[in-house]
Amino acid sequence: MRQFWAKMDRSIWSSHLLLLVISVFFVNFGQGLFQGASTNYFVDTLHLSDTQVLWLQGIREVPGLLLIAIAAATMHWPLVRRAALSILLMGVGYGLYAVINSYIALVAMALTASLGFHAWVPLQASLGMGLAAREHSGRVMGILAASRSLAIIVGMGGLAIVSRLFADISLRFYYVLGGGLIVLAAYLLTRLPKDLGAANGSQPRMLVKRRYWLYYVLTLFEGVRTQVFSAFGTLVLVKEFDLQVWQISLVLLASGVVNLLAAPIMGKLLDHWGERRVLSIGYVLLALGFAGYATLRNPWLLSGALVFINMLLLCSMGLSTYVNRIAPREELTPTLSAGVSFNHITSVAMSFVAGSLMGIAGYQAVAWGAVGIILLSVPFALAIRTDTEAVRQASPATAR
Repeated sequence: MRQFWAKMDRSIWSSHLLLLVISVFFVNFGQGLFQGASTNYFVDTLHLSDTQVLWLQGIREVPGLLLIAIAAATMHWPLVRRAALSILLMGVGYGLYAVINSYIALVAMALTASLGFHAWVPLQASLGMGLAAREHSGRVMGILAASRSLAIIVGMGGLAIVSRLFADISLRFYYVLGGGLIVLAAYLLTRLPKDLGAANGSQPRMLVKRRYWLYYVLTLFEGVRTQVFSAFGTLVLVKEFDLQVWQISLVLLASGVVNLLAAPIMGKLLDHWGERRVLSIGYVLLALGFAGYATLRNPWLLSGALVFINMLLLCSMGLSTYVNRIAPREELTPTLSAGVSFNHITSVAMSFVAGSLMGIAGYQAVAWGAVGIILLSVPFALAIRTDTEAVRQASPATAR
């Protein structure tokens, strides 16, 4: 069995996939630097309150709500061009974090970087799955997820070492370096073929179809759990237990190592078991992880719960592979873009709810709320079907 998987993995590699993987690596290397330093940067350098930090999470998710319209306006641009411009915008926005000194300026730069980031999210999935047959889409997504995890390992490891050895270095430096790496990734993407991911039929400018209703519902739930955890996961460790930059970096480094090992396995499980089984089991385990975050009081046990939850969030790539298995090629990117907008209906709202709730009832109440929402998504995951008949009968796209 091991030889079988290894053979299949080798069969999907190409020079174009390698270039995409390298680009994804640089994007996430830069983001890894931000993730390790951001909470301390917001709290220690900019002196933001808990509410300001959590509200910033909601504000910077607003571009995700508009993604369906942005995708419609740019749908006839080559996929590679859209991806490169998205990453360029992200890199410039994050790099300018280094020069801001006010909350208003921080919000402006956050919106700029977020616009590029949210446009990039569905495009990287479309580029990756455009390089492989549908039956191998899980493996390709696993490879990209592994590249992201490796980048986080390198970024977090470097951040932990530098911040430990050179405690006086400004946290602004990491934004300059990370923004530059993301801009470099934008250049690398321009070396990909311009017709990569092109569909045979015309792509619809805007697409919301009844046949994808289950994907839309699951992305709504996904917006709640990912945004809630990204908003308070590391914030709890910094504010409640006073962990420093190098300690947070080590925790996220450990998370990156686990995800590097788990991502290819998750991709193979999606291809072998299917999205229905992987997502259902993953959601139940994820609920247990959030329950642990609500009940544990030791900072290192909480750090372990953070690593566990981050690993299980890899299951979300099953939503993209699910669409890829049931949608015609010309409907893939617009459907994924619509999914990001649906996702942000809940993620934007939950950032403000979590920010308000933490001040009143504490982070434990937020974690228990996430447990309930995750369990609500399990029946919908069990309703997933990706049989070949559904794929064969996929309706053709029409321009809208």
